[in-house]
Amino acid sequence: MAETGINPTAAALLGLLHEGPMTGGQLMSAAERRLGPFWSMTRSQVYRELPALADQGFVRLGKPGPRSSQPYAITASGKRAFARWLAESPGRDAVRNPVALRVAFGEQHSAGQLKELYSGATEYHTQALAAAREQSKETKKDGDNYGSAALEFAVAYHKAALSWLKAAPGA
Repeated sequence: MAETGINPTAAALLGLLHEGPMTGGQLMSAAERRLGPFWSMTRSQVYRELPALADQGFVRLGKPGPRSSQPYAITASGKRAFARWLAESPGRDAVRNPVALRVAFGEQHSAGQLKELYSGATEYHTQALAAAREQSKETKKDGDNYGSAALEFAVAYHKAALSWLKAAPGA
């Protein structure tokens, strides 16, 4: 955990709340839209972090809405914690690729299994590459150069994955 006492998921939520108050569901949608191509968050992570952020005084709860939805707003303390988190070293990447993990045990696969593995991964990365390119283009058109730059990481990642898949043994 960072020196600020907040983890990257909590920090991402604070960053998203700079856009204005949101419910957990709205935060999930915003995270998927803005961060999804390069950073994953699960619904359980979001709903686990929001009460902790409230306990720390980094967010405050608004009036309950329809179906008991609870909006959260970032506090001044939350903005300061987020600014401190931004100033910290990001640390090292944690690479966890389920396809690469399976390829590492390629000797135990049948040729058909490898072909299916590579085919599925190629289809996924091809679709994700197209989506990330489009999203980056739209984000840049909207004037968000930083958001577009982050999305270009996803573009480069999917290009690299496709290149790797073409060269993988048994491909």
